[in-house]
Amino acid sequence: MLHIYNTLSRQKTPLQTAEPGVVRMYVCGMTVYDFCHLGHARMLVSFDVVQRWLRATGYQVRYVRNITDIDDKIIRRAVERDVPISTLTEFFIAAMRADEKALGVQAPDAEPRATEHVAGMLDIISVLEQRGLAYCGSDGDVNFSVRKFPGYGKLSGKSLDDLRAGERVAVSSGKQDPLDFVLWKSAKPDEPADSRWDSPYGPGRPGWHIECSAMSHTLLGMPLDIHGGGPDLKFPHHENEIAQSEGAFGGTLATTWMHCGPMMVDTEKMSKSLGNFRRIRDTVADRPTETQADYTANPRESEMLRFFLVRSHYRSVQNYTPDNLLDAQHALDRLYQALLNVPPAVVEIDWQAPAPQAFRAAMDDDFNTAGAVAVLFDLASQANRDTSAQASGLLRALGAILGLLQTDPQAYLQSTTRFLSTALQSEAAALSTQAIEALIDQRSQAKAARDFARADQIRTQLRDQGVELADVAGGATQWRRV
Repeated sequence: MLHIYNTLSRQKTPLQTAEPGVVRMYVCGMTVYDFCHLGHARMLVSFDVVQRWLRATGYQVRYVRNITDIDDKIIRRAVERDVPISTLTEFFIAAMRADEKALGVQAPDAEPRATEHVAGMLDIISVLEQRGLAYCGSDGDVNFSVRKFPGYGKLSGKSLDDLRAGERVAVSSGKQDPLDFVLWKSAKPDEPADSRWDSPYGPGRPGWHIECSAMSHTLLGMPLDIHGGGPDLKFPHHENEIAQSEGAFGGTLATTWMHCGPMMVDTEKMSKSLGNFRRIRDTVADRPTETQADYTANPRESEMLRFFLVRSHYRSVQNYTPDNLLDAQHALDRLYQALLNVPPAVVEIDWQAPAPQAFRAAMDDDFNTAGAVAVLFDLASQANRDTSAQASGLLRALGAILGLLQTDPQAYLQSTTRFLSTALQSEAAALSTQAIEALIDQRSQAKAARDFARADQIRTQLRDQGVELADVAGGATQWRRV
């Protein structure tokens, strides 16, 4: 049975669904005003693995991940660039999808945009107002009255005395209490016309938190079986979602709450506000540009980044360094080398067999991908030791559940990569596939002429330039970049 760590209960509990065999999962997605960084990659990949495992074990999954396409940061960026808001958001939505494609992240079943659900947000605000949980401030904003909602703070574990107003909302003079958060923001004279909607409260736009209450309720209802997101959303965003949704509709917003761990750079969380972020496209694109949303991803570096993320438990604190990426690439190379040495058979996974049982036990323990990856390495060792097509076939089949090991092994191992030891970077980058194969031909000719000194010289030259050779049965030579 699948057990998941529930942020709300602070313990692992069996997955419980409102409808047998069906999981309704809502994950808070991107605010599209800039390119995605590796912290975003962690969230995208973590919940991609969650939905893959749920589907692999027989659940029907209804996976919704929203897009925030109206927000203070979006408005500021559009004004800075002197473009319509929709032009800015469409560009960064396309960029986000290019990142998802590079990382092998499957599309959610629905991807609603905040601007498509403003009417639903206003309906919820009206209900909250009728129930005495919302009020119109003197500045025209509509706010949620936090102290009137019993149980506020139950997700984050914060008491009312410890809490402060939401991170994205400045405390305004129109609030009755500094803890109250905005549901509807009145339009300001200097804001662009495309940032406002008509409402019973006058022209304005929704606050950040209300959008997810509207979208999740419209598309999935209540209770959600799983509600997830990044580590910084626990408070205030998810805490405020609970207050809005349960305040308006009663009942429980979500049975299970999941939050992935942070991506760190040394001791600080990777974030745009700190300026310590590395973008996904800078890590996996052949030639990333500022002006183009789409790009061509390097297959080796793309899968290396996914593997780097997957081999750590989704709730753990993960640290970004170039050396950690290099280590991830070397580890993934070993798995692909096993597939190259022993071409895999097409197998159907027998979940009663030892390796699949171990894989399932790890994944059913709160999606323990670190344990599941350990099973993949055991299978790779078995394939290399026994030259077992069955073992390599199972390696590939189980890898697919994690979104790994689906590239042709030779194509993967011969792909160029920037994640090399410093000594090899400049040398390997200059050596083309054609140049490598020409040197291998020269080596074959030298061996045929029994000029073994020249053959060894070429092998050494290639090794020094980041290319490893392996002579195989029949006189052929395999090569890979290291």
